[in-house]
Amino acid sequence: MSLLARLKPLHLRLLVAISEHGKLQRAAELLAISQPAASRILAEIEETLGTPVFERLPRGMRPTPQGVRVLQRASIILVEYDALEKDIAMARAGLSGKVRIGAVTGPVLAYVMPAIRQIRQTAPDIEATIHVAPSVDLIRGLEDRKFDFIIARLPVGQEVSHLEVTPARHEQVALLVHQTHPLSGQGPCSLSALLEFDWVIQERGAPIRQAVENAFFHARLPLPGQITNSSSLLVALDMITVGPTVAPVAQEVANFLTGPGTGARLTVLETETRITVEPYFVIRHKHHARSEATTRLYRRVLELL
Repeated sequence: MSLLARLKPLHLRLLVAISEHGKLQRAAELLAISQPAASRILAEIEETLGTPVFERLPRGMRPTPQGVRVLQRASIILVEYDALEKDIAMARAGLSGKVRIGAVTGPVLAYVMPAIRQIRQTAPDIEATIHVAPSVDLIRGLEDRKFDFIIARLPVGQEVSHLEVTPARHEQVALLVHQTHPLSGQGPCSLSALLEFDWVIQERGAPIRQAVENAFFHARLPLPGQITNSSSLLVALDMITVGPTVAPVAQEVANFLTGPGTGARLTVLETETRITVEPYFVIRHKHHARSEATTRLYRRVLELL
């Protein structure tokens, strides 16, 4: 194997140090190696290259024309070595790296985004990918290693022995309407008072849809007669903007849409009946490898629960 194939950063640093200080002894001291070792390394490099890298002068050493070219390349390589070393150190410390998170809608706003903002104050190089989807899809994605961890509900019958499951909380449902809705600002309203209005709700089987239907069943009331089925927030926003439509959404989504600065003129109806969805969990696979960046973000999410 040629010396060029065996070159180490120390060898390149020796060449650069000799060039900067003009003396082999001083370069060896700076690199904490003996002068005989430094002399041997330099001799091996020059022998392999087939040309002197330095001229030996009475009061020091200076690069030969060929040595100048070698030193230029050595400096470039050392910059890349240093960058690689920094990248590895940052990844080990959890200051950089990629994290893939899957979540249902509410926890994205309540936990995931706040955790990312906090982490990036000290680790701006962390690259997060966030995927919002139904819980069944998130569980499947976690099994297929598409996500490092997820925040989702556990489907009925889901095997959990290979999963690390941390309880989060129940999700509150908010009834989002436009500020011009007839019931807006009228105090807590009954579910029966909502039957005369149009609704836009997620498709059957969705957790929020199921929670709303259960609330009406428990109140011994029929379901609203005018329902548009859609999981699209854009569809819901369009409908509640142009007419007195009710859109059940996660409380975190409602807080975001009715917060200051949105200009959307939306509000949440007060209701006599509290509507909640079954709890969701923070879930990761016990046997999947995880980076330090993933662990840092995962722990921050748990701290926010």
